[in-house]
Amino acid sequence: MTAVRWQKSSYTNPNGNCVELSVPRGAVRDSKDPDGPVLLVDVAGFLGAVRRGRFDGPRA
Repeated sequence: MTAVRWQKSSYTNPNGNCVELSVPRGAVRDSKDPDGPVLLVDVAGFLGAVRRGRFDGPRA
């Protein structure tokens, strides 16, 4: 995945410990290991699940 444009969150901490996302490919990688494994995700499916509350935790 060398021709992919990676983006870090604007909330990345100063030591660089974060994940990077490639859109529209739907790829995620560890920013500390750019040559390491890449996780491919269904971005549209994930965002749909978030919108439906699939990942909402218990409410106190």
